Amino acid sequence: MTARIQLQGRLGLSDAEPLANRLRSLRGADIDVDASQVTHLGTLCQQVLLSAASEWHGAGHELKLVNSTDACVDQLALCGLTPESFEENRK
Repeated sequence: MTARIQLQGRLGLSDAEPLANRLRSLRGADIDVDASQVTHLGTLCQQVLLSAASEWHGAGHELKLVNSTDACVDQLALCGLTPESFEENRK
């Protein structure tokens, strides 16, 4: 079974640690990270998600960023990322 977490609309510097803790609480489960409400995704939160994806895939689990808003996609692109960057076979 895949767990699902809903990202809040604005994820800035002060949201990175709570996001990391929330992800840690789901360690060992496949996760869909729903970005359908994201209007701002700061760089540190992007790093938290990318690090978690790497950890999840290394443990044989899936972590996917799904339902990304245009704003989310645009902010990922500023760091050279796409929603697919969080999937196991990313380049």
